[in-house]
Amino acid sequence: MKSGLFAAAAAALVFGAVTTAQAGPTLDAVKGRGFVQCGVNAGLPGFGNPDSAGNWTGLDVDYCRAVATALFNDPTKVKFTPLSAQQRFPAIQSGEVDLLSRNTTVTLTRDTSVGLNFAPVTYYDGQGFMVNKKLGVKSAKELNGATVCVQSGTTTELNLADYFRTNNMSYNPVVIESNDEVNAAFFAGRCDVLTTDASGLAGTRAGVAPVPDDYVILPEIISKEPLAPAVRHGDDQWLDIVTWVVYASIQAEESGINSKNVDEFLNTKNPEIQRLLGVSPGMGKALGLDEKWAYNVIKKVGNYGEIFDRNVGPKTPLKLERGLNALWTNGGLQYAMPVR
Repeated sequence: MKSGLFAAAAAALVFGAVTTAQAGPTLDAVKGRGFVQCGVNAGLPGFGNPDSAGNWTGLDVDYCRAVATALFNDPTKVKFTPLSAQQRFPAIQSGEVDLLSRNTTVTLTRDTSVGLNFAPVTYYDGQGFMVNKKLGVKSAKELNGATVCVQSGTTTELNLADYFRTNNMSYNPVVIESNDEVNAAFFAGRCDVLTTDASGLAGTRAGVAPVPDDYVILPEIISKEPLAPAVRHGDDQWLDIVTWVVYASIQAEESGINSKNVDEFLNTKNPEIQRLLGVSPGMGKALGLDEKWAYNVIKKVGNYGEIFDRNVGPKTPLKLERGLNALWTNGGLQYAMPVR
């Protein structure tokens, strides 16, 4: 009798028996209202930006839609709350939003004392500097004594101080709460330098600068800025759902699956792809979702490469290369955990 019990326990440990996810308060609330409330940037081209008609686009926006698709099989079942850097953490802490997908850097204090849980990184970034070409500056090491526009309440502000202190240089900060006002101050000539994440600089130059070619982004990257969606502490199921939506998009690209060809893979003999697309059941049950959750995300939102390319890639105004955001198989850092 004991040997049978031990054998069953061992089998569960070895094979990872699939159980149904316990319902969490966030998923229940989202299902009850019929949409995901997602906190996004108030206006950052390529990541979170409304057009003149109020239609939201961007990499962060697409991950909001991906989560909505996993839940409702409908990428429109999401409402967007534009948030400033100062507003974003109170909004997620208070429950005003279910998900924060707003170019937010993963840090130790945010993961602990601020009360956030981060999903996988959707964009590996780093802080840089942008100047007007007429200054003739070629390197950040030439910025001693410069006036620098920076947004308050961000890691950018802290990194800026660290960089100048480490390099024994002085600077005059122009610290402004609103990102739009920071950009306006820079382009009005109130400061010599604009600093934020390099992707943000590219978006600002492409979408906000009066004449984009008048501005240059300096080569130095002075920090690590892993940007990821975040949820509140205390709801493991909701974190699991957001986490695996990101991983599913990455794994789809690695497996060669995209929004155009996903149906062709429904007859695959590859066990991992069968699990990913719900052909072999169990993964949806484990998350508390329909077994086709990942298939729906890929079909209606796309894989990671599709999301990257249409929002920030080389053929967009931002003209960003994959770089660190390439798949691990191509020398980058994007790596999905096994779907099993």
